This record gives sequence, structure tokens and C-alpha cells, in this order.
Amino acid sequence: MNAVHAPLADPAAQYFRDLQGRICAAFEAFEPEARFEPRRWSRPSGHRLEGGGESRLMRGAVFEKVGVNFSHVWGTFSEPARAQMPGAAESDGRFLACGLSLVAHMSNPYVPTVHLNLRYLHTSRGWFGGGSDLTPTFPFEEDTAAFHAALQRACDTYRADAYETYKAWCDRYFYLPHRHEPRGVGGIFFDELAGPDPHCDFAFVQQVGEAFLGVYPALVSRRQDTPYDEAARERLLYKRGRYVEFNLVYDRGTRFGFQTDADPEAYLMSLPPLVRW
Repeated sequence: MNAVHAPLADPAAQYFRDLQGRICAAFEAFEPEARFEPRRWSRPSGHRLEGGGESRLMRGAVFEKVGVNFSHVWGTFSEPARAQMPGAAESDGRFLACGLSLVAHMSNPYVPTVHLNLRYLHTSRGWFGGGSDLTPTFPFEEDTAAFHAALQRACDTYRADAYETYKAWCDRYFYLPHRHEPRGVGGIFFDELAGPDPHCDFAFVQQVGEAFLGVYPALVSRRQDTPYDEAARERLLYKRGRYVEFNLVYDRGTRFGFQTDADPEAYLMSLPPLVRW
């Protein structure tokens, strides 16, 4: 039984689960042999959380490591998390959360790393959050333009200033203060999205998911056969070091995983298989 009454929880969870399947199918189409390995997880009986999810991981020739995770959990926040989460005090810490999270680390240094997260959270009130950003080792202007154009089209279905607002938010969020540098070439980021019509918010989140599915496989197809040498590969591994630093120190999703006692393999799947500093 859900911890809170959240009318959009089931439709959101259904969409996220469906999107997970379609993204995995699109990514598997690039691989001659590798396939996603699903792993279902759930909280044990008596745990303060209920629900669970399915983590899907693939290690292949094109996708060196890619995780596409779905989760749907509810229960009660820990005291530290309750103080930080909007509406949690009014709900006595009760919450529901569902979402999809994806990070792809590529074998070829010329194919950009990518991240996508879409989520719905309800405490005493509900909201959506998420975004997608691109982290190339070797940026190509046409790839960056195509990625941003797809996200802008999604934003334009929501409201006129959405793209500029969420692009600027992404630039601020995916930034490493201790390095004084951005993580990548940006994208969009939004959180606590709770407009007057929650169905409109949900429709926008779906547009973001479809935009990602339309543009990123096209970028993979464009760059997957680009020749590279060991020097390019070394540069990729060092770039991944920046990714690890951000995700372990600043990333909200990682912190949320620790705070809710979710599945560690799920919220740490963003870490690359090989990395150097």
C-alpha cells in the first residue's frame, strides 16, 4: 500500500517502465552480442521502505557500460532526509517515488557519455524532476546542437521559456566547483516541477523521454565507428574521473539513494568501469 495518495504515481511508473524497455531495445540494436542483464530488487519485509525496481546493465562492444534503471518505492524518509525534502515534514516523512535513471559510458572516446533521469516524487504534495545532459570527451558542435535542439523541442511543448530556464539550470547544476569547469556540454535540468496542471507537467516529462530516445541513438550511430588511438582512449578515462567526482560529491540522485536506503547497485550504476586520475 502506498505511503501517500499520489494519483499520478501509477501512470508515471508505467511510462518510466515502458521507456526503460524501449531504450534498452534501441541500445541493444548497436551490439552484435551483448544484451541487458535485468536484476529485480525489493526491500525486505519489515523495512521502512516498500516497493523495488529493476536494474538493467549491459557491457558490450559499443556500450562499455550502460545502466538503465527503473524504481518505484514508498515508505518513510529517514530523519536527515526528511529535513531536506520539500513537503516531508507535513507528510510525517511519508513519501512515494518512481523514476528512470540512465548513464551510458561508451567504448569509443568519440561517442559522448550521456545521462537521463526522469522522476516523480510525492510527499504532502507531488512534483516531477529530471533532465538529460551530454558529456563528450571530444565535443562536436553538430552533436551538441542536435542534442540541445531535441530537448528544446520538448521544452517548447511545455512553455515558451522552458528551454532557456532549464538549460541554464543544467549549466549551474552539472558544474564541478572544485575544478571550476562544467561536466560536459549541458542539456536541461529541472526539479520540483509542480504547475497548476500536473498532467501538463507529466506530459512534458514524457516529451523529454521521447526526445532523448530520438536523438541519442542517432549520435551513437554517427560516432561509433570513428577511428581512435590509445591517446584518445586515455583522454576518455581521465574525463571519466571528472564524472565520478561529480556523481559521488554533488549528484542529488546519489545522495537520495543513500538517504532512502535504496539499492546501492542501482544508484551507483552511473560509475564507469574504468577510470583514471
